[in-house]
Amino acid sequence: MTPIRPLPTPVVLAGAHGHGRWHLENLRRLTGAGLVRLVGVCDTAPLTGRELAGLGRPEQSTDLGELTARTGAAIAIVCTPIHTHTDLALTAAAHGAHVLLEKPPAPSYAEYERLVTGIAASGRACQIGFQSLGSHAVAGIRELIADGAVGAVRGISAAGNWVREEHYFTRAAWSGHRTLNGTDVVDGVLTNPLAHAVATALHLDGSDRADDIDSIELELFRANAIESDDTSAVRLRTARGTTITVAATLCAEQSAEPYVIVHGDKGRVTFWYKQDLVLLQRAEHGPEERTYRRTDLLENLVAHVRDGDRLLVPPDTTGAFMKVVEAVRTAPDPVPLPEGSAWHTVAGERSGRRVVRGIDGMVAASAETLSLFSELGAPWAATPAGVRAR
Repeated sequence: MTPIRPLPTPVVLAGAHGHGRWHLENLRRLTGAGLVRLVGVCDTAPLTGRELAGLGRPEQSTDLGELTARTGAAIAIVCTPIHTHTDLALTAAAHGAHVLLEKPPAPSYAEYERLVTGIAASGRACQIGFQSLGSHAVAGIRELIADGAVGAVRGISAAGNWVREEHYFTRAAWSGHRTLNGTDVVDGVLTNPLAHAVATALHLDGSDRADDIDSIELELFRANAIESDDTSAVRLRTARGTTITVAATLCAEQSAEPYVIVHGDKGRVTFWYKQDLVLLQRAEHGPEERTYRRTDLLENLVAHVRDGDRLLVPPDTTGAFMKVVEAVRTAPDPVPLPEGSAWHTVAGERSGRRVVRGIDGMVAASAETLSLFSELGAPWAATPAGVRAR
């Protein structure tokens, strides 16, 4: 007897522009596979027929709750400005939908706690959109660590050198802001564009809950004319005694794939998390390169809703990351770097971009030595931008 194939899961998408376009492409893929059906789009700017090609004729509205209820959506994807995340996720859950919520889950720890409490009360599931945590490499690396492949772990570091032109910081009213009209936004390099580096390092250590963080040191700088940080470093001490550092910039000389390193006393593991690529280097062995598969977080949420599969990134596994967000939120304003001595402008495809002098090497050195910028001899970082400890 031929098994009955489940009907496609009805989905609404809140926030269809910007990063929402990535979700539209993913929805096209999963629609073609018969897994989901886009039944609604919630955005202040309606999508055209061309933008919805391959996705049928979903209803469009600016009211997520009303749209979710009317369409009977089982899942809502929330890909909206950071400061709207908690309200919209809880609205969708209150109207019966499980939620895929983009990272960062909230702009403050208080909003994160409200999210966790509200989702639990709703009885709905919530998946946080850290796509790197869907990589099977995360479990693979943790197995290598547990098996002693690199010996005792001395620390974990992450590095992100990205290039962003000046128009990136004006793409939306909230871009590059710490607050907007008195509301927390916290759109910094560590908390939004390179948030995956922070979250992935924490997960590799098994330190993803809020209570897993003992202390946080921060150095926040900015070359661009923004409120938030675009060049920063953080050093964490976890409850299990691991030192974790992340150095990241949006003002790189050359853009590069971000990576995480597990430093052991007998070797190391390097993980390029956007590529699912792992390099194992250890004493008395040749280097071993491995490429892993990845589970899409929306597919995992559908499987969780249908079949009870384990959710890969529930909100409580982002508590440690949210402690970093809170430290950034409450830290002194990022230190502005002086033009000329610290940064210069180069031409870009659409607008100019600011490049911090020597930053590519500084980010790499931080990852190698588990150091902050002020400890590496950068003239522009001679005075730390402010330290926060838990």
